[in-house]
Amino acid sequence: MRAPGYWFTPPDRPDPRARLLAPLGWAYGRITAHRAGRAPDWHAPVPVICVGNLNAGGTGKTPTVQALVALLQDRGHAPVILSGGHGGRLSGPVAVDPVKHTDTDVGDEPLLAAAFAPTWIARDRAAGARAIMAQAQAGDVQVDCIVMDNGHQNPSLFKDLSLIVVDAVKGFGNGRCIPAGPLQEPVLSGLNRADLLMSMGPQAAQDTFQAAWGNLIQPPNIRARMEPLQTGMDWRGARLLAFAGIGHPEKFFATLQGLGADLVRGEALEDHQSLTVSLMTRLAREAQLRGAQLVTTEKDAVRLPPDFRRQVLSLPVRLRIMDSAPLDAALRRVGL
Repeated sequence: MRAPGYWFTPPDRPDPRARLLAPLGWAYGRITAHRAGRAPDWHAPVPVICVGNLNAGGTGKTPTVQALVALLQDRGHAPVILSGGHGGRLSGPVAVDPVKHTDTDVGDEPLLAAAFAPTWIARDRAAGARAIMAQAQAGDVQVDCIVMDNGHQNPSLFKDLSLIVVDAVKGFGNGRCIPAGPLQEPVLSGLNRADLLMSMGPQAAQDTFQAAWGNLIQPPNIRARMEPLQTGMDWRGARLLAFAGIGHPEKFFATLQGLGADLVRGEALEDHQSLTVSLMTRLAREAQLRGAQLVTTEKDAVRLPPDFRRQVLSLPVRLRIMDSAPLDAALRRVGL
């Protein structure tokens, strides 16, 4: 009998093509779940908090890491961020230096994260954590906890606290693993290793998510949503040409429209897509012809070619947790 976590599909999402690919997805999910469930290679001397996902991308991990780091800092802790450096050429372990490194070196998310806390990249997460602790022992950095950006399926480093982030609008898709669906591993196996689940989205989406997936959710479910950061910029009536290379660009475009902006067009790019000079020249020319201002996300802004950084506005957004009690309790359990 097949485990429902591998094969469950919400009844309102028929997907005949996915059914054909389901055996491949089942095999992919089994392999990933088996690898993720093996014993860790190293247990760090400080708490390790993993912010991960089950979907392949676009869930809101990066703003969750930012919010968690800010919360820990407000409580007097000294977190260090550890990332895999997706999209960068360096494998690490290496400390991210925004002055020296570019997104092609370390990836866009670590470069953005470095503005919030000391950040390291390492494909080998255990090696990265060892390097962080060695630097701390040398007195070069203070650290009393490590916040790992992604890595729920990476077993090399012991996780004291695992938090899964999911987009409440998208949910877990059709409930199937790559290539039949968006999941890196089955829902049940992924949630069984999680201490918390954070669903991201407006109230209506949260209710829909609960109706579709609530019977599979075992860890406490925290609800959160993204809100634009108040910077004093009045977006009402602003004529904008937006572009975004994130998991779900349409969410960024909807946020701008919700702020009252006049969005003449939104260019949806691939997640982490390179912002080449030719691409930016085309967008800048179009914006000029349309009498519009170019605008993008914070994550995309770190990938801008130097000559275009003064030409493009960015809209920062921050995570707002609706009920922090489960997170507070989980942090207390690991001594934070």
